[in-house]
Amino acid sequence: MRNILSKIGKKLKSVGPGFITGAADDDPSGIATYSIAGAQYGYKMGWLAIFLWPAMVVIQEMCGRIGMASGRGLAGVIKKYHSKRLLFMAVSLLAIANIINIGADLGIIAASMQMIFGLKFYWWLVIISILIILMEIIIPYKKYSGILKWLGLSLAVYIITAFMVKQNWGEIAFNTFIPQIEFNLAYIMTMIGFLGTTISPYLFFWQASEEVEEEIIDGEVKDFGSKPNIRPMEIKEMGRDTKVGMLFSNLMTFFIILTTAATLHANGILNIETPQQAALTLKPLAGDFAYILFAVGIIGIGWQSIPVLAGSVGYALSEAFSFKEGLSKKFNKAKMFYAIIALATLIGLGMNLLQINIMQALYYAAVINGIAAVPLIAIIIKLSDDERIVGRFKTKKRSRIIAWITFGFMLVSVLIMLWQIIF
Repeated sequence: MRNILSKIGKKLKSVGPGFITGAADDDPSGIATYSIAGAQYGYKMGWLAIFLWPAMVVIQEMCGRIGMASGRGLAGVIKKYHSKRLLFMAVSLLAIANIINIGADLGIIAASMQMIFGLKFYWWLVIISILIILMEIIIPYKKYSGILKWLGLSLAVYIITAFMVKQNWGEIAFNTFIPQIEFNLAYIMTMIGFLGTTISPYLFFWQASEEVEEEIIDGEVKDFGSKPNIRPMEIKEMGRDTKVGMLFSNLMTFFIILTTAATLHANGILNIETPQQAALTLKPLAGDFAYILFAVGIIGIGWQSIPVLAGSVGYALSEAFSFKEGLSKKFNKAKMFYAIIALATLIGLGMNLLQINIMQALYYAAVINGIAAVPLIAIIIKLSDDERIVGRFKTKKRSRIIAWITFGFMLVSVLIMLWQIIF
């Protein structure tokens, strides 16, 4: 067992921000969205996990390229090369959606901890919030990055869970490779929530900034805003890391859908409101072990994803207002950056204390993410093709085509949803 963990540890050291970003994409609110999709539509949305993998790879690779080549996070690049109005719109949408997501994730983790270990919901809520803030402030970035990678592996429990229940592999193959799209409002809104949870704006900002953090740790730049000297091999390594991270993310999404489709949907349980409800429903259908694994996955990835959500808000607002930033800095060197992270987490905590309907808020956050991602994708494509920003490391034509197809698909989906809501 020790040898296996040692080998996994060595592999994790070789991966970077791409893996952390990919794992954080399947945060507890994402698990809720995918569980709802599996319960309502069975295997019908499995095709999205396959369809979105190349889209996620090229868009996140663009963000990584922008960060590596410019020495700035995404907000910093937008601030330097675009209007303040565009910067304000992008950062505002990010902050609103992320804080709602943080609140939802904190509530989901606290409820999962209560479900397994007992104690009151609010005790877990406060304990988790404080510990996450302290971890981000106190633990050095290099060690903290390693912790985030290990926590990302907690998603692997969904592979085990999916194989613990009886699956219809013929139906899975059909729905995975032949898209099943329904043009009613319920399906379209669930699909946009799926898209917004998978191709999320906070991932764009996080990966660009984390690539700069890695450069600071490696001594390639002194701080954010310093122009690095990038070698082609480094861009290739970032691309490989991103592919691995996004593949891991989409595989976990796929297995969550398989689990809930084969248990909840197959037994006529079409409507669930929380991932805890999904876990509890698994108990009589797939046994205690499956139920515990499902809940453990929620808790593990929640500890990993909330720092990413809060961190991306910290990076974006710090760059927008020219504050010192970076998890690689100590608290006294980037006080406002850490204050923003703490405030975002505490507002999420407050949402739960005020008994705001977190799942309803989460639903709207996913839709906001889906809408916000559309203009941001267009901006990212332009930025990654601008020689002033990326120099000679412009995005390849094939990647631009995939990104524009993703942009078009998401734009049309949003327009269909708005049409159906209005008319």
